[in-house]
Amino acid sequence: MRKTENFVATEGRDKGKRFLITEMPALKAERWAIRALMALAHSGVEIPDDAKGAGMAALAHAGLKALHSLSFEEVKPLLDEMWSCVQAMPNPQYPEIVRPLVMNEAEGDDLEELSTIWTLRERVFRLHTDFFLKGNQSKTRQT
Repeated sequence: MRKTENFVATEGRDKGKRFLITEMPALKAERWAIRALMALAHSGVEIPDDAKGAGMAALAHAGLKALHSLSFEEVKPLLDEMWSCVQAMPNPQYPEIVRPLVMNEAEGDDLEELSTIWTLRERVFRLHTDFFLKGNQSKTRQT
């Protein structure tokens, strides 16, 4: 079962909007993490030799902020892929109804605040890496 987390935006134009964050399948998450680590290594970030094949575990220790050292061309596909973990929950009375995010850089997007975008990215990252840092199972809802 994949871990999930509900998130409700609390400020600005996104206030009250609800989102469901779902963990990537294990193989997809591992490949995402290895691509991120390889991009970091190519950009000059020191990655210990024993961490290069450790995927999400190594990335958990490097942190989301490490991705800021990458060029936009390197990081964009990784950031875009994170959105596959986030769905909109358009009706709070029916939390089981979810749909893909509308993100086309035009009016009507689901995300209107930068703070919501960064918070969702942070939560996606944390959903995949928290248990590496805590040394125990996450307390998020399982589906």
